[in-house]
Amino acid sequence: MSLLARHPILRLVASPQHLWRTVSLGMKSIWLNKLRSFLTALGVIFGVASVVAMLAIGEGASHEAQEQIRRLGSQNIILESVKPPDGQGSSAEARSMVLEYGLTTRDMQQIRQTVPGVSVVVPSRILSENIWNLDRSVDGQIMGVLPVYPEMRNRKVLQGRFFTDLELAEKLPVCVLNQTAAAKLFPLSTPTGKSVRVKGYYYKILGIMEDEGQRVGGEGGSSSTSNVGSAQILIPFSTLMDQYGETFFRMRSGGFEAEKVEFHEAIVRVDDVAQVESRANAIRHLLAKNHKKEDWRIIVPVELLRQAERTKQIFSIVLGSIAAISLLVGGIGIMNIMLASVTERTREIGIRRAMGARQADIVVQFLIETVLLSGAGGVLGVIMGISIPVAVEHFAGVTTVVKVWSPALAFLISVFTGIAFGIYPARRAARMNPVEALRHE
Repeated sequence: MSLLARHPILRLVASPQHLWRTVSLGMKSIWLNKLRSFLTALGVIFGVASVVAMLAIGEGASHEAQEQIRRLGSQNIILESVKPPDGQGSSAEARSMVLEYGLTTRDMQQIRQTVPGVSVVVPSRILSENIWNLDRSVDGQIMGVLPVYPEMRNRKVLQGRFFTDLELAEKLPVCVLNQTAAAKLFPLSTPTGKSVRVKGYYYKILGIMEDEGQRVGGEGGSSSTSNVGSAQILIPFSTLMDQYGETFFRMRSGGFEAEKVEFHEAIVRVDDVAQVESRANAIRHLLAKNHKKEDWRIIVPVELLRQAERTKQIFSIVLGSIAAISLLVGGIGIMNIMLASVTERTREIGIRRAMGARQADIVVQFLIETVLLSGAGGVLGVIMGISIPVAVEHFAGVTTVVKVWSPALAFLISVFTGIAFGIYPARRAARMNPVEALRHE
């Protein structure tokens, strides 16, 4: 007997007509039990949809976090002043009623002089005040920065321009608003060319800058200058120093609070991105040596990006595993219904065996029915799985990303699930005794 005659699968591949007859027979069998087949496929549909949707939502969350980290700059090391915990202030500070903490000019000079490969150090100062436009006001942050700030922080100027080195040198009262401040202070007009007031100082608006993304974690505690969703007005560093000095006074219930902070933030640019982590360790050692209090923290975007990538991998595995359980349940449902189908079609199996069908022919017939059932469920599941992230992004405003491989992988898993859970019912049908099968009523 030839190899082709002994192997039904090879006969199916070699004879398209035979293959189509087998497939059409399987489709007819499924169609005769439409409702039962649909209910059986629901497990696969929901399983595939959950795989695609959960991976898309997880990928979107990871993408958004990594994008925020990238905006900080892969070559940057960000230093921040942090108000020290209660009890860490010195007795001299307690007597003077002025709390002194944070980054200093000495720190900046030592970083430039002792840490190799550092090209730029950009300090900034931040204070919280009311920003006014006529009778409209908003609580916001006044940031004293240098002209290279947009480039260092990867923030775009959406309208107008940023201030120049000449305006910095002459300490001119100019400013740039972020989107939040512009929208709240000038809801019906364009702010460029107009002025805003902070305390008794007026600043001419040169442009509008995009909002800063969510601040990511670092060392040394929580930042006291979170910029998430807050109004910001950026002015030349020299202008802020000239108008407000080094000591900031804040009114509190029952009195006031005075703080002396030389720099609230500093951005260190490293020439070689491969050396960022080693330079960050050197800066950590330097700051730990200069500061007796925990009044600073360091953010290294490269390290955070690697942590985010590892978290993404774990997140994807967890979500994929949870979704795979739904497919497992769907596969068990397919096996259950195929076993019932074998029992119902016992006489049909006996007739086919009596007419010359081999055990392998019966196995192939039932496997094709199972694959058709799971494949149809996989297609519907992919459609549903792609629709869910679109709906989530539209109604909830959550970023979702559907990778090309995700629907393809989910569909293939559904097909293999059908094959895996269809083998046992198919083999059980093929092993029936033809004589006993013909006697079955």
